[in-house]
Amino acid sequence: MGAASRVRTADGGGNGNSSARFAVSPGPVRRQFARGWTAASDRRTQELNAGKEDRHGAWVSPAGSTRSVVFISAAAALGGFLFGYDTACINGAISALQSHFQAGPLLIGLSVSLALLGSAGGALMAGVVADRRGRLFAMAIAAALFCISAIGSGLPVTIWDFIFWRILGGVGVGLASAVAPAYIAEISPPALRGRLGSLQQLAIVVGIFVALLVNYAIVHQAGSAANSWWLGQSAWRWMFWAEIPAAVLYGFCARLIPESPRHLVRIGQTARAREVLGQLLGGQAEATLAEIQESLRDERPSRWSDLKGKALGLLPVVWIGMELSIFQQFVGINVIFYYSSVLWESVGFGEARALYVSMITGGINTGTTVVAMALIDRWGRRPLLLMGSAGMALSLGVMAGCFATAGLAADGSLSLSPGTGAVALVAANIYVFFFGCSWGPVVWVMLGEKFGNRIRGPALSLCASVQWVANFGVSTSFPPLLQGIGLWAAYALYAAFAVLSLGFVWTRVQETRGRTLESM
Repeated sequence: MGAASRVRTADGGGNGNSSARFAVSPGPVRRQFARGWTAASDRRTQELNAGKEDRHGAWVSPAGSTRSVVFISAAAALGGFLFGYDTACINGAISALQSHFQAGPLLIGLSVSLALLGSAGGALMAGVVADRRGRLFAMAIAAALFCISAIGSGLPVTIWDFIFWRILGGVGVGLASAVAPAYIAEISPPALRGRLGSLQQLAIVVGIFVALLVNYAIVHQAGSAANSWWLGQSAWRWMFWAEIPAAVLYGFCARLIPESPRHLVRIGQTARAREVLGQLLGGQAEATLAEIQESLRDERPSRWSDLKGKALGLLPVVWIGMELSIFQQFVGINVIFYYSSVLWESVGFGEARALYVSMITGGINTGTTVVAMALIDRWGRRPLLLMGSAGMALSLGVMAGCFATAGLAADGSLSLSPGTGAVALVAANIYVFFFGCSWGPVVWVMLGEKFGNRIRGPALSLCASVQWVANFGVSTSFPPLLQGIGLWAAYALYAAFAVLSLGFVWTRVQETRGRTLESM
């Protein structure tokens, strides 16, 4: 036989699927002809129906199953794209908003960071909404909030109603950030769960990159975010309105993809759950359905009280999830994505050049997330976190050293020598590289898979909410830190948290690669 084979069952034959096709991994099927072609073919068909991992850890299952899982996961992760776009699109509008509203640093900082408190609220709501009404209902609500917020943010009358629209969008971000990781974890085979879970972070960083790209393109065309552009509207307004098509697409996708089989079992729709699992897992569907039913047999609706434990009032696993969320933010990554244009302008870059550098940084973040997706199911979650913490600590330390040597220009802004500026720029992108291939995607994967079925909804909501509160703290404190202790001290502080995160992973975080959700 050839190096690659394909088995087809006739209508009503084999496993009962009409004209089902099965993908076969490369390599000849070595059988003695004395045993007969039919017996060998039957054994291979049974092996394929059951599904298994190949030597690279990839899932070998009925053709179309893996494609279906990837498509469904990508559709769910579109919320991550909006999450990234919504939080980063303000990057290019900050200076124009400050001029338009004649707002000081505090109000501008609040216009960026109060949206994050909306995200914390949305994340807290997500578990209740997703458990009671389903994961898809929560996604549809998030899509509507993204759309309304994008329209309103481009039509503000005062800085205060602008902040309101941003908070409303933040609620959508919080819903999407908590629901998508749980949904993707619940529909993914164990051997693919790390890579598919990383789609959420990939979508986030692609959203950030697209936001920075759109900002740069608009400023390049208009000359400045404050100038009039298309239809006579200020350029900065279009930075927000560009989100609307993706929000509409997300709402449409939420109507196309199937509900989580674990949620379907929970609400008594076992037949539909079996159908969805058959589409996703092929021959593993029945075994997985039995595991889900067993894990939910004595389950009642999830409650916040389920998270209570003896470790300072919470279960140890919940504390670990919250600490992962906090460290992901306290290393300062969102300072780069929210304030990078202002940051590079502060050291002498023009508006267009600062946006261009920010766009390159977003591209690096996207590329490194793809690297993480390739490694997470081979190397494991814990080694990537350890590597990322060490790399971030070193690069942040270099950035702090560079900005500590900065002088002052005639206008009072920081000034770096050409050589030091180049080192700072390279160090910043190395920092983004290490974050993008470790703490960025791995934390979302671990939050989606770390909690058992009974507590997954409320635990993931709490951890996502804590993450947004931590993000709020870092984002709100950066402008005062910049004016107070200086840029170098801010980066030194973030470097210290990167060192602490290394010790935390080494002592507290256990590997979750290859385990089923029911075994967590």
